[in-house]
Amino acid sequence: MYHYAGIDVSLESSSVCVVDGAGKILREAKVASEPEALIAWFRSLGQAMERIGLEAGPLSQWLSTALRAAGLAVELLETRHVRDAFKAMPVKSDRNDARGIAQLMRLGWFRPVHCKSIEAQETRAVLTARKLLQSKLRDIENSVRGVLRGFGLKVGKTTERTFANRIRELVAGHPGLELVAQALLEAHAVLLREFNGLDRHTQKLARSHPPARLLMTTPAVGPIVALTYAAAIDDPIRFRSSKATGAHFGLTPEEVSVGANRLHCPHQQDRRRVGAGGAVPGRPRHADQAGQELLGAEELGHAACQTCGHAQGQGGAGAQARSHPASDAG
Repeated sequence: MYHYAGIDVSLESSSVCVVDGAGKILREAKVASEPEALIAWFRSLGQAMERIGLEAGPLSQWLSTALRAAGLAVELLETRHVRDAFKAMPVKSDRNDARGIAQLMRLGWFRPVHCKSIEAQETRAVLTARKLLQSKLRDIENSVRGVLRGFGLKVGKTTERTFANRIRELVAGHPGLELVAQALLEAHAVLLREFNGLDRHTQKLARSHPPARLLMTTPAVGPIVALTYAAAIDDPIRFRSSKATGAHFGLTPEEVSVGANRLHCPHQQDRRRVGAGGAVPGRPRHADQAGQELLGAEELGHAACQTCGHAQGQGGAGAQARSHPASDAG
């Protein structure tokens, strides 16, 4: 008889449930969220698992890679799919989640998720750290400007090199502001140094990454966009068609006809949104740009619709005039 297992992963320990082909629960346990502990636990059962399911999460890729290397049939599950399947669950707990995942494995009602390669995960980590440092740099700069603005001190336009000197110039003679500015500028200098270091590493990484280097031959595509896209795609073979990559990044405009009287006009479609089905790293950058393009297309569509409507209105007025001619003056 086949056996299936579900693992609900938590930071310290994971809930594991094993069921048979009929859905009967055979074993349940709490196991440390470490690859060695989980591998030893499954081997202690003395029974081969047909499928083992883990919901995609921060630790799941690390655990699934190690379990696969040990010869276990592990599947990463799509998070939204699992959440929708558990909506009818009366009591939600780690133990019940493990039971539910095991049943999904048994029934086959799951959508597998691609496990990113170590190289792609490292690239994403570098890009995430760079973005975080850049965000904190802007936060400090805006905070300094906001504090000084309350005292009538306007920073104005500055560059990366002139920002600190401009702040010191403005706070000179204000002991309280000098203390605040000194603390914030010290933090700003450290963040700026580390950000520049990561930025140089990112540039070097993009030049040594063949797919990213190829992407950068596209106009307006730099190292950040290229690396983000390449890391999100990771393995192109997992896509059956190049057309599927748009949906992976959430570029799926939903067109809804607005009223039966508009079906005759191809321009009068209500593009409601850019779908959020592909919430992956890289999606906001590409989806926002695509959203702007869709918005521009929508505005052009509305202009074309107004032209169509104007022509239809004139045609309708002419037809009405022909069917109801004016009376002759007496």
